[in-house]
Amino acid sequence: MIIIRLFLIIGLNLLLWQPSYSQESPQVVRLTLDDAIQMAREQSYDALIAVHRFRGSYWEYRTYVANLRPNLSISTDLLNYRNSINKIPTIEGDRFFFQDQNNSGVSLNLNQSVPLTGGNFFVQSNLERIDDFLADPGQQIDYSTTPISIGYQQPLFSFNSLKWEKRIEPVRYERARKQLIEDLENVSIKALNFFFDLASSKINLEIAKLNYNNNDTLFKIAEGRFNIGTIAKNELLQMELNYLNSQSELKQALLDLEIKELQMLAFLGFNQNVRLELVIPNETPQASINYQDALRYAKLNNQQMLIQQQQLLEADREIERARTQSRFQANLFTSYGLSDRGPVLNQVYNDLDNSLVISVGVSAPILDWGKGRGLVKVAESTREVVETSVRQNQLEFEQDVYLKVREFNIQEDQFKIATKADTIALLKYEVTKQRFLIGKIDVIELNIALTEKDQKRRAYISALRNYWLNYYNIRRLTHYDFVERQTIDTDYESLMN
Repeated sequence: MIIIRLFLIIGLNLLLWQPSYSQESPQVVRLTLDDAIQMAREQSYDALIAVHRFRGSYWEYRTYVANLRPNLSISTDLLNYRNSINKIPTIEGDRFFFQDQNNSGVSLNLNQSVPLTGGNFFVQSNLERIDDFLADPGQQIDYSTTPISIGYQQPLFSFNSLKWEKRIEPVRYERARKQLIEDLENVSIKALNFFFDLASSKINLEIAKLNYNNNDTLFKIAEGRFNIGTIAKNELLQMELNYLNSQSELKQALLDLEIKELQMLAFLGFNQNVRLELVIPNETPQASINYQDALRYAKLNNQQMLIQQQQLLEADREIERARTQSRFQANLFTSYGLSDRGPVLNQVYNDLDNSLVISVGVSAPILDWGKGRGLVKVAESTREVVETSVRQNQLEFEQDVYLKVREFNIQEDQFKIATKADTIALLKYEVTKQRFLIGKIDVIELNIALTEKDQKRRAYISALRNYWLNYYNIRRLTHYDFVERQTIDTDYESLMN
């Protein structure tokens, strides 16, 4: 009895249980090529990575700009208590004294670097206090103040890193701006490839379904003709083989479509409950592109020009660094201010004395066994390598632009040919199939027409894909939209929010 009740409970649960995915119908999203590209640029993982990479470069540049501006800082030493025996210099020499005191102070500093010379201006104000707990009453507190001190520190004949940063950092930041545009264009190209991968899979599925239905019908007709003796055994077997092959191709097409759809859903950030309904474009970019215009925009906008400029600047910087390291160097420090000391805080500002500090230090190599000269020669050789590489890269870049323009311009004719061939192959297959049905041709001619029909349909999609792909490759190289006739740009400030 218990066993019967257990089976009833299990059976009832099986009847009531349904898979979770069947409770929610898939959401159908109608997607044009422009929609796919726009979604990819706004929400794909690749686009987000590109934006965050640019943000990092943006804040690096902001940090560099901030370092060139006046820097105001405050420093304090609130507690520095000592109760110990310490060595203290005196007129007679160093002596050991027992100390029980606390030192404290506050300092305000304003600094301004000078990229042109590599020096640094500064303005300081500080106040110090000593509490000597072993001193006589009334003499335990001592103040020292410098209300204002103005100075300048200048390295002489040494490497000026600030000068080179001022030349290189703006180029590096402009590169980051160009890199963002190219990264987003690469996202567009990736979206385009995913779109046409899925479109090709859908076309292949349509071809597979049509071929399966046709082969099913033709095989049944062939069986009837074989039974009445109008076709040979080998023709019947060929039709049966076509039917079986079409079954296999249909299953493979279904699997391939599922894979391509999941890949595109993941790229665009959709979940698996979405089904994509593609709207395949019937037209191509209406743009007229000549090589000279494309090359001009590419040299003006592409980051390759900035990369080469940065490489040359960095090579020149290393030459100057090597040259300055191989000769004597000096450092100039000068400071002028007003200062005083006393036991009462409000009195130390009454009778201020002048305070002047000037120092010059010099260092020079005496014997380096040719090390300095070697460093210069290495840097000069590196510069020559960079210059040669830049010239070669410029040549290859111009060739790349030329080939991309050539590929785009011939693609229009290729697309027109593929469109017409697709239409002709489809009509030819329909005519051939009708002639086969009335017994005018054999199965070999029908198979040839079927193969040509499928090939020309796939070639049409491939030509359409290549046309759009070549156009976006030119956009990426030139940062120019030849359809809208405007430079491709983005709102950089909005990306910082």
